[in-house]
Amino acid sequence: MFRFLTSLFQRSASGVRSAARNLGWMLASRGVLAVLSLIYLGIATRALGIKDFGRFALITGAAQAIAIFAAFQTWQIVVRYGVDHLENRDEGALGRLFRLSALVDLGSAVVGIGMAAAILSIWGESFSIGPDLMRDTMIFAAAQLISIRSTPIGILRLRDQFAKAAAADSITPAVRFIGAVVAAFFLPTVEGFLWGWAAAEVCTAAAYWWFLHRSGDLRRIFDARVNWAEARRENPNIVRFSLSANANATLGMSTKQIPILFVGGFVGTTAAGAFRLALQLAQALAKLSQLIARAAFPEVVKAVRTAPPKRLSRLLSRVFAATSAGALVILALIALVGKPLLVGVGGDEAFVRAYPLLLWLAAAGSIDLAVVAFEPVLLAGNRAVTALVARVIAVSVQIGVMIALLPVLGAAGASMGVFAGSLVGAVLLGAAVIHLARRSGA
Repeated sequence: MFRFLTSLFQRSASGVRSAARNLGWMLASRGVLAVLSLIYLGIATRALGIKDFGRFALITGAAQAIAIFAAFQTWQIVVRYGVDHLENRDEGALGRLFRLSALVDLGSAVVGIGMAAAILSIWGESFSIGPDLMRDTMIFAAAQLISIRSTPIGILRLRDQFAKAAAADSITPAVRFIGAVVAAFFLPTVEGFLWGWAAAEVCTAAAYWWFLHRSGDLRRIFDARVNWAEARRENPNIVRFSLSANANATLGMSTKQIPILFVGGFVGTTAAGAFRLALQLAQALAKLSQLIARAAFPEVVKAVRTAPPKRLSRLLSRVFAATSAGALVILALIALVGKPLLVGVGGDEAFVRAYPLLLWLAAAGSIDLAVVAFEPVLLAGNRAVTALVARVIAVSVQIGVMIALLPVLGAAGASMGVFAGSLVGAVLLGAAVIHLARRSGA
């Protein structure tokens, strides 16, 4: 049934090696992030206490949600169409693609800042953002938005410069750690930690653009001139692909931020603080899924253009078996050490009540990790709309379950909603991949 998918890895030996190398660099940076994130979260929870940590979590969650909705996932556009221009040695088209993506990022930042200002002025009190926090929250949201770096991420991935991307990503946890230490000693308030997190976003974005400057791609962006008609001719179906892939990615990432806003709105800031800590620990699985998908995506795009249908069913089955086994191992570890980890990082026995939430969220992450290969296959097979429909249904189920269970079960209802959304999404993506294989007749 998966014979169509063999085309994606016809060049399997070099493709898998390249994807594995890419993933290695990404895991290296995320390994640093994972260790430091536990440390700076522990500093924040101890300095702020569970209630103020909940306020901090709601503010950062709201700002990140706005950034996710406003930002366009231009890195996928750069990789999808940049592969063609690289292979055709068309530097002019490549420069125009880079500039178009950078302009989209700039427009997203401007729109996002406007959205943030409007949302904070209307619903700021709902997120426990009073007049004393409004200025600092807006500064943090603006820093999050002007630090949109999807285009440089895409360019580095297109050129297989994953080591540089890993180095840039590692700046985020490093600066957050420094910011958390400084805030804990000199300004142990929500405002102090917001400034530290904002500095981390700006520094990381600056590192990405510096690497583009060193490679010469920044000059290529400035020198290029974009003509919309020419861009559509050089990049067939770019509008359809961009809208579908962006909506799909936005929905996927927003599901990680929406639950905490629901918890804060339905239950309160204390529950939001406990939920945020459980979510941070469980998101290690979700981040691993994203890393595998992003590392493999450039190789999938390269393979799907040239390879005839042949043997990928065994490879895909092995990938599914490996990711499923890895997810089960990580889930078992979380079940064993989750409770002491929550207390150790949170520094308060009150965080123990987040343990059931952690299990539901980790189970959802396990499902996402098990089916991580499905979405890149659909995108590479020009089935971005199919992937989007699956994601919309999954998100609808998640929100519906949360709304139904939150008034009855509190934060646990939100965790169950995340699990239900992941389960439905996995089933639909799996069915779409099987249907794609059968339609291809291979």
